[in-house]
Amino acid sequence: MTNDGTISLEDELAHWPTDETTALAVQDRLRAHVRREQSGPEPGSAGTVVGVDVAYDDGRDLVAAAAVALDAVTLAVVEEATAVGRVSFPYVPGLLAFREIPTVVEALGRLGRTPDLVVCDGYGLAHPRRFGLASHLGVLTGLPTIGVAKNPFTSRYELPGAERGESSPLVDGSGAEGDEVVGRALRTQKGVKPVFVSVGHRIDLDRACAHTLHLAPKYRIPETTRAADALCRRALAEARAG
Repeated sequence: MTNDGTISLEDELAHWPTDETTALAVQDRLRAHVRREQSGPEPGSAGTVVGVDVAYDDGRDLVAAAAVALDAVTLAVVEEATAVGRVSFPYVPGLLAFREIPTVVEALGRLGRTPDLVVCDGYGLAHPRRFGLASHLGVLTGLPTIGVAKNPFTSRYELPGAERGESSPLVDGSGAEGDEVVGRALRTQKGVKPVFVSVGHRIDLDRACAHTLHLAPKYRIPETTRAADALCRRALAEARAG
């Protein structure tokens, strides 16, 4: 797992912020490294797609992360890994990546393969500062990443058509440039509420949506996220029991 050569993952983790002011400065510094011009891997091509997710026990300051690798063609689980760490950053909306990424990176590092794509349960560009978890993780690791969220956070949208695959623009006006399309509301199942897809790093929005549809053949949420969510909850339960 390597980044694009301009960011040192080790240095970033060694100087991880513990306060809001420092974290905001890190977002401002790293945001310029997001690459949106690359198309990313083709959906359904040979390789692995990894889902990452976390579960918290705030009472014990614990966070459990899971990384689950799926065969990109069959969607069968081929490998999984977990990590449990301490929460070292306060809860601040828009800065959740600083609570999650160190443990997520540890879980990713325990996989025996380099992902062709990482799917995050959260946001990439569809973030008030255009640098959500998916973008942050992508810049630090150099991996292609997308964000698939269950709600639109600060963005607005019109409901897409009811059929699977229909979409509508996800618009955010909280950035310096005013209204901006930051992702799509995407219907993954007929008549089911949409998910909210945004580019993280090294992939374009069309590919991000195509991957999301491929990864969600039966349910609203991608299989990557479903598998990672179940695994991180198990890891947290085991950590509590231990």
